[in-house]
Amino acid sequence: MAAALAVATLAFGASFAAASSKSGSLKGAGSTFVFPLVSQWQANYKNAQITYGSVGSGAGIAAITARTVDFGASDAPLSKDQAAACKGCQQIPWALSSTSIPYRVPGVEYGLKLTGPILANIYLGHITKWNAAAIKKINPGVKLPDLKITPVYRSDASGTSWNFTDYLSSVSKEFKNKIGRGTQPNFSTGIGGKGSSGLAGVVSRTDGAIGYVDEAYSLKNGFKVAKIQNRAGKFQLPGLRGIKASAATITRVPKSGELSIVNPPKSQKLAYPICTFTYVIVPLKSSKAGTLKQFISWAITGGQKYASPLQFYPLPKIVVTADKTFVRKIHS
Repeated sequence: MAAALAVATLAFGASFAAASSKSGSLKGAGSTFVFPLVSQWQANYKNAQITYGSVGSGAGIAAITARTVDFGASDAPLSKDQAAACKGCQQIPWALSSTSIPYRVPGVEYGLKLTGPILANIYLGHITKWNAAAIKKINPGVKLPDLKITPVYRSDASGTSWNFTDYLSSVSKEFKNKIGRGTQPNFSTGIGGKGSSGLAGVVSRTDGAIGYVDEAYSLKNGFKVAKIQNRAGKFQLPGLRGIKASAATITRVPKSGELSIVNPPKSQKLAYPICTFTYVIVPLKSSKAGTLKQFISWAITGGQKYASPLQFYPLPKIVVTADKTFVRKIHS
């Protein structure tokens, strides 16, 4: 926690992007995954100046726990220990997107087919070449090179890592037992990159690389991304249609605000299986309660119109309804 807070503090000067001067102000830090959308909110929110440090989910949780910011942001839900340490914080799902699987394999076009077990075995170090039998079998006609696979992972505490490992743990018992879900998992092999932009940078310059990053970063970098097989046996690309189908499985929002929609049931044939909510984390008691309530209320309603162009799917009504209840609890 202390290390993450130090990272957040050091990164504030370089990573914070502030909106133009407005009445009232809020400072936030955390998720790099949600940063493209938060940037749009900063530019378009009229009632306060929003300053946000894209320093990673772990650093964001540390910063709001230490109350050095007014809100934190994380793609990973708070653990029981983190929730206790935050002393009166509420996590509120405020955006929804997918984690894409970009790759850099010369001669291989967009939309290479992969399965959850194959991804798990790549990150376990069992599948090491792009022309491995398991990959060739589901990609007939694709000329796969005899090229080493270089898995790329987030080196910092990351909610995107949580989403990715949450998915892999759901499709591979070995992965669940050896690595498991986490914001900073101990991968068996590969190269680390700090933040979504850092991971994207490693993938962009490494032949044979494969990684995981939200779809907005893949689009920005022009990456080729994989089609991932869902439980219905269909290979789907990340994107709004697949996110919508995954989110359709939500029937309730618990008091904790935590939601997981990875690997949805086979009834959702259009679902992309690696989707995630991302959360704003706020203290229920704050000297800026009014400003916080107004901003978050706008973000989960009017602010959602900026979501789709960045490959974030607008929040389902059931989530917005629950979010409004959470927001009402914030007080001075």
